[in-house]
Amino acid sequence: MTFEPHAQAGAAARAAGATEQVVARMHRNARVLFLPSLLFIALVGGVVYLLGIAEESWHLIAGLTAAGLLFLFGVLVPFLFWLTRSYTLTTKRLIVRHGLFTRTRREVLHSRGYAVTLKRGPLQMLVGSGTIIVDSGNDRPLLLVDTPGAVLVQSTLHELVERAQGGGGYSTGPNPPSGTTRFG
Repeated sequence: MTFEPHAQAGAAARAAGATEQVVARMHRNARVLFLPSLLFIALVGGVVYLLGIAEESWHLIAGLTAAGLLFLFGVLVPFLFWLTRSYTLTTKRLIVRHGLFTRTRREVLHSRGYAVTLKRGPLQMLVGSGTIIVDSGNDRPLLLVDTPGAVLVQSTLHELVERAQGGGGYSTGPNPPSGTTRFG
């Protein structure tokens, strides 16, 4: 019999993590990138136009500097903020990560129980998103801002809390609830 510490450690980690599965990974609805996308298209057109009409080098340098700053603060920063905010829903907890330079991670266990509230404006109803407020009672509420498929996410959260508190919910098999593996 051979001793393989890595294989045993990996098997132990798989056995411990086998009870928790990722149900969904989400970002904020991508419609918040609509205006930065339009700005990017306008900047490309503006820079091409500037290259054709700039008569002096300082005009070109000033125009390219302004376009670079607009790109940085109007296109790149909003995209990075959108990209760095993520929501992960597992069978045991809800995880929210955000922050560009300082990363923040908040977790709420389903077994603790919490209230789930859905707020939707007219535009959010049109695109199927919404803001989900998760209130566990003792911390400040956890906001899932502009979540795609908000009604489905809300019902999935209700099912997971019910299951974690022993109410049954869905079957206790290895598969997460059907239709909830990917949002947005």
